[in-house]
Amino acid sequence: MFVFVCAECEAALTAPLHQVEFPDHAHQRYGNGVSMPVLMEEGTFAVDPLPSGPPWRPFDEIPDREAEALGWYAPVWAISYGSPGAVLLAPGDSRGTALLPGGGEGACCGFDGREGPNTVCLACGALVATRIDDCSLWQTLWLHPDAVRRVAAAGPRPGPLTWETVLAERRIVPPVDQLGHWSPVWEAAVGAAVARVVAASEGRPVDVPEGRTAEVFRHTLDGLLPRGSEAPALRMVLAGPGLPAPDESADLVLVPRHPETGEAWGLPGERAGRRPGVVPMAAAVWLCLAFGQPPPLPEPASGRLARDVLRDEPLPLRPNWSFRPDRRVFVRTLARQPQARALWLRDLLDALVHYRPRYHRQF
Repeated sequence: MFVFVCAECEAALTAPLHQVEFPDHAHQRYGNGVSMPVLMEEGTFAVDPLPSGPPWRPFDEIPDREAEALGWYAPVWAISYGSPGAVLLAPGDSRGTALLPGGGEGACCGFDGREGPNTVCLACGALVATRIDDCSLWQTLWLHPDAVRRVAAAGPRPGPLTWETVLAERRIVPPVDQLGHWSPVWEAAVGAAVARVVAASEGRPVDVPEGRTAEVFRHTLDGLLPRGSEAPALRMVLAGPGLPAPDESADLVLVPRHPETGEAWGLPGERAGRRPGVVPMAAAVWLCLAFGQPPPLPEPASGRLARDVLRDEPLPLRPNWSFRPDRRVFVRTLARQPQARALWLRDLLDALVHYRPRYHRQF
């Protein structure tokens, strides 16, 4: 557990927090005018490993080697030259801070962060964070890495969860809400995973398992990696805790990332011959792909069901439209893969950024 304090006066700015992995949907913009909930769970924080915030530089003004040194292998609109390590937490976990009046100019329904820090330390008045709560943006508080310092909190320091515990707790994100809308968490997680699959494919088509995995992967992969080439299709399978080891025919394995450390689950033991490519994705989504959605908790009832009455269980929730991964998350993730240097991937990214119809229909 950690507490973040003001770098100027050492005043505590947060409650004790537990670190978790940085989510795929942290920078997501969802829909148009959608009221989004709080992104982080109470008592948790995550650290953005990339630079964030101003100053920004257009990609076409940056030499290729300099962009690659920052981890960008294909063009994007602009690259942040701010400090890495911004801290993401739920606004309710802040302590001793105040929101500056005004500062929401240009936004729709709240603060969108475009004007920089808008939250101060009450003890000394230093700008320490940016509160974001505009429509279509997750509600978050971003502590600025140069304005805060992390301090160990008193008390026990439990280690990360074991994979056995992760599997037993089965903390998933449902793919569809009560209104029949696909979850934005799913759209972001699958968008990031699709980018890694495309990067590893070398332009070959990819076969995916039937069921929910095919429902959220197949349409997009078939559009981005069309069939018709002489090279055979790659075979992707699910692998991870609680599943049988993949057989020798698997070319790609879709595995979970640890929900706290962010490390991808590793294939146990040694395999003879070549090893499949590993595609990590968020555990809360992978668990649902691998094992399905757990049944709802039973509700208390009185009396008995009559002998001749047939049970009428509710059908599982179904979405109102076919699944589309998040295009922005896909582009951002693919542009950070070293394989994005290949010309065919540069063309694909350019088509998505500039809205060429062939690829844009997949998102």
